Amino acid sequence: MRVQVAYVGPGFEALVDVLLDENARVADAIAHSGLLARVPEPAGSLACAIFGRRVDADSPLADGDRVEVTRRLLCDPKLARRHTAKRHRGLR
Repeated sequence: MRVQVAYVGPGFEALVDVLLDENARVADAIAHSGLLARVPEPAGSLACAIFGRRVDADSPLADGDRVEVTRRLLCDPKLARRHTAKRHRGLR
């Protein structure tokens, strides 16, 4: 099967096509892409998604999937928006 592995981060972007066996997992795609050797961030700080939906590294793949290697969120976006809205309303 053919999948793509994508990464976009500060100062570095990559999109790698990978050919894998039918029973391949997300971790297999990332390993075969060689992407982790080129990503400027520690592997433990990265997360995985398939077409934007968060998955584990042992999740199965289907032909045509795009595996996205992403940086973990530093804070909950909803919580950050609430704090911003409170500051703008002067409610702190």
